Amino acid sequence: MLSLSRRRFVQSTSAISAASVAFAAGVPGLARAQSAVSLRFSSSMVADQNAAHYVWFQQLDANLKASVGDKIKIDYFPNNQLGKESDVVQQVKVGSIDMMVTGSSIWATVAPQFGMLDLGYLFDSYAHAAKALDGGVGGKLNEMLQKSTGCSVLTWASHFGARSVYTKQPVKSLADIKNVKLRVLPTPAFIETFKIMGAIPTPIPFGELYMAAQTGVVDGFEHDAATVLASKLNEVVKYGWLTEHLFSPMVVVIGKRGMDKIPVELRPAFAKAVADATTKQRAIATEKGAQAIEALTKLGMVFSPMVKAERDSVRKEMEARLWAGFAKEYPVTAPLFTAISAARV
Repeated sequence: MLSLSRRRFVQSTSAISAASVAFAAGVPGLARAQSAVSLRFSSSMVADQNAAHYVWFQQLDANLKASVGDKIKIDYFPNNQLGKESDVVQQVKVGSIDMMVTGSSIWATVAPQFGMLDLGYLFDSYAHAAKALDGGVGGKLNEMLQKSTGCSVLTWASHFGARSVYTKQPVKSLADIKNVKLRVLPTPAFIETFKIMGAIPTPIPFGELYMAAQTGVVDGFEHDAATVLASKLNEVVKYGWLTEHLFSPMVVVIGKRGMDKIPVELRPAFAKAVADATTKQRAIATEKGAQAIEALTKLGMVFSPMVKAERDSVRKEMEARLWAGFAKEYPVTAPLFTAISAARV
């Protein structure tokens, strides 16, 4: 009797399980809920149309909805809601956060080869950066990131314009920039770039920049026009020297656990949605950068271009001193510098 009871219990349980599966398959909403993938996506920027991160996310979100419906859902957390970028990098590595969008600089903390992308005058334009990164340089850097962290680069997009110099007094040449105190990011690449140009690089947190410029702690700073406009930094500086020393790529990275969440059959659609988002975002970024300079001009800022002869001269200095030194420290990047130079457009 005991054996029979056990047999009936197993049969009963199996029947219930089979019925549950059949019921789920017969109810589309439930089936979708069971198969849906949800990815947590972090950004340091606010969620508005003046933020390069958010514009890219919007394109991705629309593409995924059109291609896979609700099978892949991206939960976007802007404005450092999930933590500061240095902490988020670690969380993407371990899988507590699935994806993040940021500048390439922060990933140099775990894959130092990424630091090459912050070296002055490496790229001539975002079109040049896109050609080089899409043409193989990005793939090699991705291999380095995967090897050191297990994370993967999904794409390389664009910020809203190149980084240039903004000052309280007119600066139009290398002679004018000599001994000018400029706020820079606290990284060796930024500091050495402006030392070579003759300025006095002064690392200061971005949150303290407005006050530092207003009180004369610094004479100016380097940044992109869209950020200057959004942060109202035009209130403390009046001149822009379009050095365009850095076309910093925007990078979207996914952790191994995040990628593993995406079913194999959905990955081609996911990859296409990512690629299409980048194509659209790059075009929007070009427009936004130009619009920011136009808006700042209307607000009274005076812009001066960097003359080509000086730009060419500085780039040669950077190549001989900064790029060569970096390639010597990280030999695996040497062919990447060659590839970037070959991709100039």
